[in-house]
Amino acid sequence: MSTSKGGGGAGGGGGGKKKKEVKKETKLGMAYKKDDNFGEWYSEVVVNSEMIEYYDISGCYILRPWAMEIWELLKEFFDAEIKKLKLKPYYFPLFVTENVLQKEKDHIEGFAPEVAWVTKSGKSDLEAPIAIRPTSETVMYPYFSKWIRSHRDLPLKCNQWCNVVRWEFSNPTPFIRSREFLWQEGHTVFATKEEADEEVLQILELYRRIYEEFLAVPVSKGRKSEMEKFAGGLYTTSVEAFIPNTGRGIQGATSHCLGQNFAKMFDITFENEKGERSMVWQNSWAYTTRSIGVMVMTHGDDKGLVLPPKVAPIQVIVIPVPFKDADTTAIKGACESTVYTLNQAGIRADLDARENYSPGWKYSQWEMKGVPLRIEIGPKDLANKQVRIVRRDNGTKVDIPSTDLVEQVRVLLDGIQVNLLETAKQKRDACIAPISTWSEFTEALNDKKLILAPWCDEEEVEKDVKARTKGELGAAKTLCTPFDQPDLPSGTVCFASGKPATKWSFWGRSY
Repeated sequence: MSTSKGGGGAGGGGGGKKKKEVKKETKLGMAYKKDDNFGEWYSEVVVNSEMIEYYDISGCYILRPWAMEIWELLKEFFDAEIKKLKLKPYYFPLFVTENVLQKEKDHIEGFAPEVAWVTKSGKSDLEAPIAIRPTSETVMYPYFSKWIRSHRDLPLKCNQWCNVVRWEFSNPTPFIRSREFLWQEGHTVFATKEEADEEVLQILELYRRIYEEFLAVPVSKGRKSEMEKFAGGLYTTSVEAFIPNTGRGIQGATSHCLGQNFAKMFDITFENEKGERSMVWQNSWAYTTRSIGVMVMTHGDDKGLVLPPKVAPIQVIVIPVPFKDADTTAIKGACESTVYTLNQAGIRADLDARENYSPGWKYSQWEMKGVPLRIEIGPKDLANKQVRIVRRDNGTKVDIPSTDLVEQVRVLLDGIQVNLLETAKQKRDACIAPISTWSEFTEALNDKKLILAPWCDEEEVEKDVKARTKGELGAAKTLCTPFDQPDLPSGTVCFASGKPATKWSFWGRSY
C-alpha cells in the first residue's frame, strides 16, 4: 500500500533490486545526458548544482542552501495561505510510544515496514522501544481528544513544519525517496463532514498552485483508489505529476479526509449545540521536499538545473566581462549598480565578481545552478549604456538599454515562468495515452505512457493488474482518478476485467 502521505518517502513502485548508493563528486560540467541515462544525470545535477551533498548514511542527504532557499520560498507562500484559513502553528515531539502508534490498526500496518525504532539509551536497553514519527496522526490525536470538549472548541486547525523518518526501502534518490525528509503536515478537526470535504479541496488547490504556479510543473488533481489511499483514512486526494523521461507518475502532495476512524480510536468527541456527544470529522494533508526533486526532473537539461524564476534563490546573476585593457573599475561599478537597481525593485539579483575564474567558467557554473537570467556587462555594453541578457531556459540573448532594465527583466522572468510550465505541459500531454483494452494498456505501459483507462473501480482488479505487470521496472498501479473526467459512453467496459466501467483513471508505473 502506498502510504506516503505527502509523497516524500517510501511507498510507490520504484521497482528493481536494491542498489548501493554511489556518492557523486562536485565538478563543473555534466558527464551524463538526460535522455541517455536519466538516473545518473539526475544524481549529477543535484550534486553539481550544489543542492545536496551525499551523507555517510544511505538514503540521508545534506540539503545545501541552494535547495533550502527554494524550500523556504515555497514555505513562505504556503504558510501565508494556510494562515488565511486560520491554521495555527504547533510542534509535536518526534517520538511516539509503541502502544499509541499501534492504536489504529490499518494505519500502522501501512507504515510498519518504514518505522524506525529507538531501543537503547547509551549502553542500556530502553524499557520499551520508542518509534520515530513516520507521520504524526498518532502523536497528535490523543491530545486533540483532551483539548476538544465542546462545539465551541471546533474547528481545531493545526500545522507543523518538521522532519519525518521512513526507514525501509530500496533505491534511495535525493529528494524523491529519502529516509528523512522535510514537510508540512496539517491536521484539522471539524464538527461536520461538509466542512472537512470543503477543506480537503481548498488545500489540494494550494498544492496545485505550488506545483503549477511556483515550480512550473503540470499536475492532475484527483482521488486515489481504495488500495492507494492513506492507511486508515476515508479517502485521499492528490496532485499527480508525470516524468516523461522515465514514464513514471509521481505523487506530488496529498490531502486526506480521515473521516471518523481516528476519532473512534482516540475518542475525539464534542458536545454539540443540542447537548449530545458527537464524533468529530478529521483531515490531514502534507507536501514535502520531494517537490524540489520533481521540479529538477521536469525542467533540468544537459547543462544542469533550470529554475523557474518564482523559486530561484537568485533570479539574475550579473557577470563582468572585462577584455584586455578594459576599464575594469567602470565595468565593476556598472555591475554593482545593476545588482543594486534590481534588488531595490524586489528582484533577487547577485554579482559574481570572483577574479580567479574566467567569464566562460562562470557562465557554465550559473547555468549548472539554473539561474533564470544572466546579465553580461563588458566594455561595449558600457559604451552603449546597455546590458546583455541571456535566458537559461532557451539560451536567447538580447541587448537592452540600462534605463529599461527593471521593466525588461520583469517581462523576461514572467516569460520564463510561463514558458517552463507550457513546455512541461506539452511534454506531459504528449505522453497521455487513452486506451480501452488490455493489449493497448500493456503496449502503452512499455512505451512509458501516462495511461488513461476506463475502469470498474474494483480493488481485486487493481491487485490483478499489479500482479500481471510485475517486472524489473516495477508494477503498474492507479495513479489517481482525475476530477476532470472525460465522457464515459454507456456500455464502456473496464480495460482489465471486461466489467462495466464506472470512471476513467490514470494508470502507470510510479516513483
